[in-house]
Parts: sequence; C-alpha cells; structure tokens
Amino acid sequence: MSFWQNKKVVLTGGGGFLGSHVRDALQSAGCHDVFVVRSREFDLTKETEVNRLFSDKRASSPDIVIHLAGLVGGIGANKAKPADFFYRNLMMGTLMHHYSWLAGARKFVAAGAGCGYPEHAPIPLKETSFWDGMPQEESAPYSLAKRLLQIQARAYWKQHGFPAIIGIPGNIYGPYDNFDLENAHVVPALVRKFVQGNDVVVWGSGKPTRDFVYAGDVAHGLLRAGEVYDRAEVVNLSSGKDHSIREVVDALIEATGFQGSITWDATRPDGQLRRLFDVSKAQTELGFLATTSLRDGLAKTVNWYRENRDHARNLEPLPDTVVPGFGAAAASGLTQ
Repeated sequence: MSFWQNKKVVLTGGGGFLGSHVRDALQSAGCHDVFVVRSREFDLTKETEVNRLFSDKRASSPDIVIHLAGLVGGIGANKAKPADFFYRNLMMGTLMHHYSWLAGARKFVAAGAGCGYPEHAPIPLKETSFWDGMPQEESAPYSLAKRLLQIQARAYWKQHGFPAIIGIPGNIYGPYDNFDLENAHVVPALVRKFVQGNDVVVWGSGKPTRDFVYAGDVAHGLLRAGEVYDRAEVVNLSSGKDHSIREVVDALIEATGFQGSITWDATRPDGQLRRLFDVSKAQTELGFLATTSLRDGLAKTVNWYRENRDHARNLEPLPDTVVPGFGAAAASGLTQ
C-alpha cells in the first residue's frame, strides 16, 4: 500500500503551478482525501483566517500539510514589489507551519526557494551552505522569507518534536506555469514567445546558467521527502545539471519549429550568473533523481501550452491593494 493512501492532506497552493503537479502526484499515489486550500476562501497571511482554515472540517486533524502557496514572480516583479514578496511569504509560511502543529498534523512539508542560497556560495549549492551569506539582492526579500522556514522547522522540532521538511527546488518549469510576459520566470516567458511564433526578444546575454528541473519531478521529490523524513530537514530537489539560457532557446527553437529572428536585450538584468544544486543528499537519503531531461521537459511544456493557451495564465497584471499598508502588490504570482 502506498504511504499516501488513507492519508488526509491539506494542500495550499494546490491551484497554482507546482501545486497542480503535487495534486496530480498525490492522486497517482492513491491519496484521495486532499483539501486544496483556495485564496478566495482563506487569506493565509492572516492568523484569524489560518485558524479558521484548520477549524473547517475539511482541514481539521490532517495527517500531513503540504504548503506551496506563495507570492512568486520573476526578477522584474521582485524588484518592483519587494515588500509584498517579503510580507506575504513570511506570513503564509509562519502561520501555516504553526497552525499545522497546533492542528495535530503528523508532519509539515513545504517548498523553499532555490534563490535563497547565498549569492557567492560554492557551486554546486549544498544544503550545508544555506546560511553562509546573503542571497542575491534582487530576490532577497522573497528568498529570505522562504529561507526562514528552515529556522522555524528546527525550532519546532527541538521544542515540540514536530517534523517539518523543506524541499529546495531549482528553476522549476512545466505545464500550469505563469506565462505572463512581465511577471513570469524565464522558461514560461520564452515558451510563450516561441509558441506565438513572432520575432523573439530574450532578456539578458543568454550566458547565465540555471539548474532547470521539471515540475513533475519536483512534485515527486516533495512527496518522497514527506514519506522518508520524520525530523526537521532541508533537501535540494533539482536536476543536478545546469544549462544556459542560450541552451533553453536552442531547445525551444527545436520544440516549436521557430523560424523567426532572435534579439538579445543586454539592457535587461541577467541575475546570478550560475546556479547549480548538489543533489547527492536527495539521491542518498530519498532515492530521488529527477528523470526528465531539459529537452523532453520543454517539449512537454510547449505541447501543453499550445493546447491550453486560451485559459493558461497569460495576462496577470499587478493589481492594487493586496497588503494593507504596502500599496499595489504583485498578486499575479499568488499561488494559493
């Protein structure tokens, strides 16, 4: 019998990008008692709302809580709304972790942020260097809010014996992503541009490399971590391979049959020049290995977007008033 059979799971962010893949993975694992928390029902930045969530019979007495809700976005969105990215992610993570423990959950599983690693940490990025310096400035408000999940996990394990597992993914991509050109990450933005078939402008020089990992692989890694670990733990869940933006562009030309022109806009920020994850811990302790190659994953993403572009997340402006006192918020990335 699967570990996940007969488990009651509360899943935040289950209507978002990674959450959709986790929801599919839970179903495949035989877990049918999953309450997907929706932002239209519960504002997870408010303690009264999180308390109300766990008082709801659909979420009361959960076996496992998987927390994936968050405000996410690319470099542009992070630079435009740093206070919103910090506040919302910090509040959601802190409250969901605390109230999961209060509700008697057996464990708490959450997705951290790969950009939370120190900007100048040795490559490949290893879990032991997670706190050895500041992350890249542009994403620091978001990534530090997510990084604090690990401190909370250690504290609640030490005081209460409550297991919390933080999975650190690389640059996730795949179906269900945010394809809005202003607020998306690099892969979905490029997928949309190449599928549209017009001349393509690519931000930056194309030289930076990232550890791109298919979302379906990360979802299985998170579930595997939830199965194996019974303590406070952090673990990298990525491919362990880095590819340049130019390699992504070449793969998308192949996947889409693109025949237009490509312009590299060097006025746009490159971000951190290299990011690669050490995945030996996940391989040794979880038996987890991401199996989807970049070319196969991009081809799957292109096919999904072609079939679903009319109702994919294509246009998500930055609306006014999400966080009192902070003005307009980048709610486009709110994955609840």
